[in-house]
Amino acid sequence: MAIHPTAIIDSRAKVHPTTEIGPFCVIKGKVTLGPCNKLESHVSIGTEEGEVIIGEGNHFWQGAVLGGAPQDLKYKGEPTKLVIGNHNVIREYVTVNLGTVTGGGVTTIGDHCLLMAYVHVAHDCHFHNHVVVANSTQFAGHVIVEDHVHFGGVCAVTQFCKIGKFAFIGGDSVINKDILPFSIAQGRWAKMKAANRIGLERKGFQKEEIENIYKALRILLKGESTTSAAVERIQNECVQDEHILYLLKFIEESERGLAK
Repeated sequence: MAIHPTAIIDSRAKVHPTTEIGPFCVIKGKVTLGPCNKLESHVSIGTEEGEVIIGEGNHFWQGAVLGGAPQDLKYKGEPTKLVIGNHNVIREYVTVNLGTVTGGGVTTIGDHCLLMAYVHVAHDCHFHNHVVVANSTQFAGHVIVEDHVHFGGVCAVTQFCKIGKFAFIGGDSVINKDILPFSIAQGRWAKMKAANRIGLERKGFQKEEIENIYKALRILLKGESTTSAAVERIQNECVQDEHILYLLKFIEESERGLAK
């Protein structure tokens, strides 16, 4: 195990022998670090109250703070959690907080995510897999970010929003409603503008699938029809493949409303 002599490791922590811990890192409380993680200098993980569980192959850069107490006035030191998956890159000064009891008790980061410098992920957020977030983007509590979502820099996401898979959020956007999967959104407040065609092509979607998604999103986003009327048109006019069925389910389950 490569642990720099200036690092401080709590006796309650479980660190896999293949994990590297750099200078002036602090591991505090109930922390589990799986195989082949790498901590650069001045990384802080854990608190006295909560628990942090980290998988394998993650790379944490200088100054990252993981598993800090929620910035929520209702939090009273309950033993909540942060769970981070595998093969993520967490860059400089990223902060990811524990969950809260009222929000389910856990914050999660999936696999193969990239959080660039100064990103903040608040309590009870759930990031799925292959999420890319550019510098200085901030997430309030209870936000859900699904697979393969990309954020530009200096964005802000308000509480309880949901970002559907394969969405692209342009830089300097503020999001206060749900963003449909496969879409591009931008602005203050962010509005969905089009299908994320280039992103879908890069992820290997077939031409016919992209055109079907494009048609569905155009029905939703163009014109003056209500969402329910647009849904009926999509059901009648689009091929009901797995992507369209997922899109319709996302609309049905939206609690914040859609950023149209």
